[in-house]
Amino acid sequence: MINTRIGNKSDIQGVLQLQEKNLYANLTTAERQRGFVTTPFTKNQIEDIIEQNGLFVAQHDQNIVAYTFAGSWQYFNQWEIFNHMISCFPHLRFMGKNITTENSFQYGPVCIDSDYRGKGLLPSIFETMRVVFQKHYPISITFINKINTVSEKAHTQKLGWTVIDTFTFNNNQYCTLAFDMNNSVLKSC
Repeated sequence: MINTRIGNKSDIQGVLQLQEKNLYANLTTAERQRGFVTTPFTKNQIEDIIEQNGLFVAQHDQNIVAYTFAGSWQYFNQWEIFNHMISCFPHLRFMGKNITTENSFQYGPVCIDSDYRGKGLLPSIFETMRVVFQKHYPISITFINKINTVSEKAHTQKLGWTVIDTFTFNNNQYCTLAFDMNNSVLKSC
């Protein structure tokens, strides 16, 4: 049985191993067609997000088979792409509201072991995160590299995210997506 839960320090090694297997720079062109992650997290960065209850994992037996991060913009501003996203907020709206660093948080990356993809794990780990973060934020924001069509399709079609913007950063094209945290993704699964 697969268990989804808030991550803890004993999960760090498993998260790092799964990240290494799915990091864009480590994959062949064919492997990238099945999805990838682009943001490598260090052990210290993972420890920091754990302190904020922002790491969520799926565990099968003793193995971490999926993870996702969620956190405040203050945590994520250590990467320049997130500062660029924040600079776009003044012209973004979702659910009739302006997007701000106070009413939203950054979700992602999410990474699922290739052997577990397409088996309903994404809604499960996302819902585990949603229940925790819904208490603090009405809106979740994320970005997806336009070449990662597997991830964009999974988020818009399986989870119900809405594309609210597109942007260019470091010569890559991205879409910005938003999610209403009051909507459980498991209702439709």
